[in-house]
Amino acid sequence: MAPLLTMHGIDKRFAGIPALRAAELVVEKGEVHALIGQNGAGKSTMIKILTGYYRKDAGEISFDGKPAEFSSPQDAQRAGISTIYQEINLVPYRSVTENICLGREKRRFGLLDWPAMHAEARALLARFNIDIDVHRPLMAYPTAIQQMVAIARAIGFEARLVIMDEPTSSLDEREVEVLFGVIRQLKAAGVSVIFVSHKLDELYAVCDRVTIMRDGRTVQVAPLAELSRLDLVTAMLGRELTQVLQDGHDAGDPDSEARQPVLKVANLAVGRKVRDVSFEVRPGEIVGLAGLLGAGRTESVRAVFGADKPDAGTVTFAGSDNRIAAPSDAIRAGMGFCSEDRKLEGIIPDMSVRENLTLALMPQLARRGIVDEGRSQEIVDRFIKRLGIRCAGPEQRIRELSGGNQQKVLLARWLCMNPKLLILDEPTRGIDVGAKAEILSLIRELAGQGLGVLMISSELEEVVEAASRIFVLRDGHTAAELKGDAVNEQSVMAAMAHGHEDSREEAHG
Repeated sequence: MAPLLTMHGIDKRFAGIPALRAAELVVEKGEVHALIGQNGAGKSTMIKILTGYYRKDAGEISFDGKPAEFSSPQDAQRAGISTIYQEINLVPYRSVTENICLGREKRRFGLLDWPAMHAEARALLARFNIDIDVHRPLMAYPTAIQQMVAIARAIGFEARLVIMDEPTSSLDEREVEVLFGVIRQLKAAGVSVIFVSHKLDELYAVCDRVTIMRDGRTVQVAPLAELSRLDLVTAMLGRELTQVLQDGHDAGDPDSEARQPVLKVANLAVGRKVRDVSFEVRPGEIVGLAGLLGAGRTESVRAVFGADKPDAGTVTFAGSDNRIAAPSDAIRAGMGFCSEDRKLEGIIPDMSVRENLTLALMPQLARRGIVDEGRSQEIVDRFIKRLGIRCAGPEQRIRELSGGNQQKVLLARWLCMNPKLLILDEPTRGIDVGAKAEILSLIRELAGQGLGVLMISSELEEVVEAASRIFVLRDGHTAAELKGDAVNEQSVMAAMAHGHEDSREEAHG
């Protein structure tokens, strides 16, 4: 029997940079097929090309035995491909019925047949054990219900192929089980499903085969039953288990282990992404926070910094239980935070190097609303020299600098505040190899001077090289604490795949 979908040799470039390189995806009829990979692996680009959102640069697509190139998502939908996106893309002010039936409204005598549409909406939602007033606006219901409405709408199109992009991100465990029941119903009816998720347990619960992508390429296709969780993690990250691993981690201050933690986080819970996370950082220590995409790393540190409100748990900073309710509290207490998205949440592109560097320090530089220009210039000159920031001068716009030099300016922004703790979320993302080495060397130097550093990185090699201790997060929980000889890529991958007990076995077995 011929596959329902074949995507062969798919290439796609954005501004000359390859997003997909000869990528492959084959989905059989009546199959639940997992599509996985780290952030930036190419999963979303493949889906958007399939559904007509992007045009491919090269390659062939066939759907149901015929060549296919859809001009828009609506075109793909008419052909029998329905997509459920992670972000709920419905109309909140319209009723539940209107959202479910949008684009395929029933008519009678030329008029909208509301009784028939309300009945259909109720019947589709009943498959999810949901009984709500379908006349009410969608916005009247919580996010989980809205997600189920989006899924019901997609199923209502009677598609041959349903694409689910992180469909469980807003659902609790009971709702996830109901969704899995519907997926099994679809499979039994001969409908195929592409299931995109970073939660490994979900893949094994519902999927038949898996396509693993990395750096825009398809790196492995196999039945899930033939792959262990460790195999999946290894393929996603591109690290061989037999690789010779570096020992001897001299990161930070060797005396840091005897000191009291500058930060202690216990049983932290934030929304649906963070459920029970605990870790600590001592002065002069670089601590790595590792985990797959969606494990809860960024969400945890945002709560520590006061950017998001925790639902449970305790955060003790600098020996005080004083509640950090906002980033301003964290900054005053002596905490700095370089966020993951440098361009969106870090730099202010049209402002100068000087203005970006002194942004957090500005309240201390101003008296009665007047900035002490002399002190400001002295601080800027000192940190440009200390960090080796390559720029034409302090007044150059930061957007004109390379990614590595922009990152150094952001580091300088916090260092000039003399912090006790520096949180670095993906500090080397998007910068070249030489600049990465400079940034990592600088981080080690700072820790050696007594600064506590908490570092998130998706590059295992980087976090293992830099950190003296690593806490591994998995599905919103702290899965393992690794230190000493256990700080190696094999142990981290084992903890990502299995959690604490199995990670110890596989690391030493």
